[in-house]
Amino acid sequence: MKKHLFLLLALFACCTALAQERPVDTDAQAAPDPDRTILFAQRDTCELLLDFYAAAPDAGPAAGRPRKPLIIHVFGGAFIMGQRDNPGDRIWYRQLADAGYNVAAIDYRLGMKGVQAKSGTAFLRALRSAIQVAVDDLYSATAYLVNNAASLGIDTDRIIVSGSSAGAMTAMQAEWEICNGMPEAQVLPEGFNYAGIMSFAGAVFSMKGAIRFPQAPCPVLLFHGTADRVVPYKKISVFGMEFAGGDALAKKLARIDANYQIYRFDGIGHEVAASMRRNVPEELRFLEENVIKGLHRTVDALVSDPGLPDYGWSKMTARDLY
Repeated sequence: MKKHLFLLLALFACCTALAQERPVDTDAQAAPDPDRTILFAQRDTCELLLDFYAAAPDAGPAAGRPRKPLIIHVFGGAFIMGQRDNPGDRIWYRQLADAGYNVAAIDYRLGMKGVQAKSGTAFLRALRSAIQVAVDDLYSATAYLVNNAASLGIDTDRIIVSGSSAGAMTAMQAEWEICNGMPEAQVLPEGFNYAGIMSFAGAVFSMKGAIRFPQAPCPVLLFHGTADRVVPYKKISVFGMEFAGGDALAKKLARIDANYQIYRFDGIGHEVAASMRRNVPEELRFLEENVIKGLHRTVDALVSDPGLPDYGWSKMTARDLY
């Protein structure tokens, strides 16, 4: 048990170190500006903004229609840092917009910033709180976008959430809470659910037993490296807690015959969290077929991709941190 708890803490510590080593995108000068920047929530400590990229009017599955599908993206950074307008991500947002999808890149409060827990259990409680703060801000952004759908040209039946690393955890956690009828999700319109989730090296974290989906989730697209030691590819269960990564989530979704896809990057570490631009064809096919058409198209693929950029993340171990 103690070994598993140490591993869990080490993984989260790796997240913190990685947040400080985000790769610099060489295409920064080509990063497009958003069409609009909007205040969606006012908190005691900060304002929360979103950058909105409008869909090309004559592209994609809603070509020529006034309302387009929307992708809400949640950035990564271990809940201590990160930004909605990372240059490389902005290029990806415009790619999606050019393909016919509105994109909203959102802020959220960084709940682990400055946290100094005195014990392992205190740290995990702080982490769970940070995840919930991020989910709450995602829900607030969602509610704002639904309420302003007419002026922004959003199809409220086709709102998808994507996320990278901590953002992917936020996206998956938000859907899990909806499926479990948790009170935090009640800020959303009655009966609302997302139309899809795209998770780049994400997970779900429960401090109250095994992770279950009593209600089938929306279509889910998972990308995860099999050698990821930051957000674990499999799962860790200890002391009534469970931290389930891509492989574990895919098994849970398969058991309930959910609409999901998983791309397992063989031997790759946490670099998959930054692979959004590299996987656009798979993303668009998932969006068009699983989400828009509602097809139950299951993919479980082991991907060999030696060309995936190596940021040195896969080499990190607990020994580097203690």
